[in-house]
Amino acid sequence: MKSDRETVIRIVRKVNKHGGHHGGAWKVAFADFMTAMMALFLVLWLVTQSSEVRSAIAGYFQDPLGRGDQFGTSMIPGEGQPLVPSTNPIQVRSSMGQRQELLALSKQLQASIGDSLMTGAMKQNLVIEMTEDGLRISLLEDSSGVFFATGSPTPRGLAEPIFTALGGILARSKFPIVIEGHTDSRPYGNGSGYSNWELSADRANAVRRLLVGGGLTDGQILAVRGLADRSLRVTADPLAPQNRRVTIEVKLNAAPADSLPPTPDPTRFPPSPPRTPQ
Repeated sequence: MKSDRETVIRIVRKVNKHGGHHGGAWKVAFADFMTAMMALFLVLWLVTQSSEVRSAIAGYFQDPLGRGDQFGTSMIPGEGQPLVPSTNPIQVRSSMGQRQELLALSKQLQASIGDSLMTGAMKQNLVIEMTEDGLRISLLEDSSGVFFATGSPTPRGLAEPIFTALGGILARSKFPIVIEGHTDSRPYGNGSGYSNWELSADRANAVRRLLVGGGLTDGQILAVRGLADRSLRVTADPLAPQNRRVTIEVKLNAAPADSLPPTPDPTRFPPSPPRTPQ
């Protein structure tokens, strides 16, 4: 007997509810996580870099197309504010390399000059410090006159081997230098017209001759200047002996000598009352 019941055919489709390796939701979350980690490590890297590198990166994000000199902050000519020109990354790497060389040079100078030739209390008269422009070597006087007798442009006998050794080390570094002589604010006068301007310049030139005698070439010397008391080290006490000094500036990316600031004109300042040399 034939059954009157209809046969029902069911088609069941298997659905992968978990997605397996074909799902995409986890990939989006993983990409967000990796982006956050990359940003974190980028920030950690930036905080360890020098100001030159940070400036270069900031300059790139300010002007990625390198057209800030034409349009500034606006693509409409004549509008917006001009952008600070970004630093060339090649120049940044070069500057960083030079700074590393100067750090090594400062350690060599401290070991060869400060620890070997200058003993005892004399070590306080040599100050080596990094500056924005390079490396500054300051040879400071005290009340006894370590490198020059008071009022004299002639180096003392003890100072000559120090400056000669400096010349040999600076010659091997190949960096350009600027030599400056400084005095305190005590007027120098002996009735002959010789003043602190001449005294500071003569001391700077005396140091130049000793540096050249130690091996420094004339081509490394950008300028030799006498600044009298126009750049005091101890501004609170213009008569402090530390203001009487000779500084040797080792320059980074130095400009030609004719582009450096000129020596101040002594006629711009009122004459000081004469005094007897001390």
